[in-house]
Amino acid sequence: MASKVTLEYGGRKLELDTLVGTEAEVGIDIGPLRSKTGMITLDPGYGNTGSCTSDITFIDGEKGILRYRGYAIEELAEKSTFMETAFLVLYGHLPSQGELAAFETGIKKESNLHYGMKSHFEGFPDNAPPMAVLSAMLNILACYNTDLLTTATEGPKFTIPASKIISKVRAIAAWAYRTSMGRPFMPPRPDLGYSGNYLHMMFSQTFDMYEPLPEVERALDLFLILHADHEQNCSTSTVRMVGSSHASLFSAVAAGVGALWGPRHGGANCEVIRMLQGIHDGGIKPRDFVEKAKDKDSGVKLMGFGHRVYKSFDPRARILKGQVENVLKALHITDPLLDIAYELEEMARSEDYFIERNLYPNVDFYSGILLRAIGIPVDMFTVLFAMGRMPGWIAHWREMHVQSHRISRPRQIYTGETLRPYVPMEAR
Repeated sequence: MASKVTLEYGGRKLELDTLVGTEAEVGIDIGPLRSKTGMITLDPGYGNTGSCTSDITFIDGEKGILRYRGYAIEELAEKSTFMETAFLVLYGHLPSQGELAAFETGIKKESNLHYGMKSHFEGFPDNAPPMAVLSAMLNILACYNTDLLTTATEGPKFTIPASKIISKVRAIAAWAYRTSMGRPFMPPRPDLGYSGNYLHMMFSQTFDMYEPLPEVERALDLFLILHADHEQNCSTSTVRMVGSSHASLFSAVAAGVGALWGPRHGGANCEVIRMLQGIHDGGIKPRDFVEKAKDKDSGVKLMGFGHRVYKSFDPRARILKGQVENVLKALHITDPLLDIAYELEEMARSEDYFIERNLYPNVDFYSGILLRAIGIPVDMFTVLFAMGRMPGWIAHWREMHVQSHRISRPRQIYTGETLRPYVPMEAR
C-alpha cells in the first residue's frame, strides 16, 4: 500500500499519495492539491516536478546510470545498432530478426523525399541555420502526408509516419547541407545502412562516391544510439506538451527540434568545439583558460563539463571518448583540439574545483570532436543530435497518447499589477 504525505497549511491538512517507481524513485502525487486547497506548487525549471510516468528511459545521475527500456547504455553501445536501439526505444523490447528486418525495410522504403520539397530547400538562403531548416521541413513533410496527421499509436497510421520521420530526417539534413554548398542532391543507396547512407548523402559527389570506413560508420551509429533518448529533457518535454494538444507527430517533433536548437541543450557540442578552437587559435594554455573560467567576472565559460542530471559522470562521454580515438586512427589524422580536451579532462578529474562542483565531461565534450573528425560541419552537429533523438521523441509522443494524458497546462503565480483603471491618452 502506498504511503501518504501530509501537507499542512493554515490549520488545514491534506493527505497526498506517493508513487514508487520500479527503480525505487519516490514521488508525491499533487494532483488533488489545487482542487482541495486552491494552491499550486512553484518549481521554476521543473527540477523537482515529475510531469508523467514513463517506461522508456531510466537515469540515476548520482551513479552515472542510463538505461533504455531496462538495458544498460554500455551494453547497447557495445552490442546494438541504431536501428535495433530505435526499435527498442519505440516498442519496448529488442526485436526479433523478422521484426528488425521489417523495421529496417520500412525505414529504407521512406528514404527519399518528395521531389516537390526541392523547391522549399532552394527557397532558404545559403546561410540558413540547419536546425531552422530541419524544423521547417518536418512541418512541410506533414503537408505531403495529410492522411497521417492523426494521434494513432498502433497500426500503419503510427508505424508509417514514425518510419517516414526517422528515415527522412537524414535526407532533410543532407539536402539542407548540400543546398547551402551548391551541390546537387544525392539519392540514398539501398546497399548502405542508416548511418552509412547519411554519410553518403552528405559527402558523395556525382562521379566520386563516398565510401564510409567501417570505423566511421560505426562511430556515427554509436553517436545516434547514445542520443536516442534521455528522459524528460527540454526537447522531449516540448514534444510531449505539443503532442498533448493532439497535434500530429510531425508538428510535435518539429517543435522538439526548435527546443533542441539552443546552446544549453543540443547546441552545447557546438559550443565545446568553439571553445577548444578558441583556446588553440589563441595559443592559450588550458590551465590559463580554466583559471579565467573560475573567475565569474571574466565572461569565460567552460563548456562541456557538468550536467543537470549526472552528478558523478556522464556514461555517454566515456563511450564516445574511445570512439574519437578509433576514428582518428582509422582516418590517419590528428586533431590538436583532442590534446586540449584531454588536458582539460585531466584537470576535471583531479582538481578539487571541478570535483566539488561535479564538473565532469559530459556527452557534448567528446561528441563535437567525434563529429568534427568525421567531417560534419559544426553547424550540423545539432542536426545529428536531432536525428539520434527522433526515436525517443516519437516514443514519448506515443506513450503520452497511450496513457491518455490531459492537455499540458502549467500554472503560474501572478506577480503583476492588480486591477487598475484605464487612463485616456490625453491624461497620460
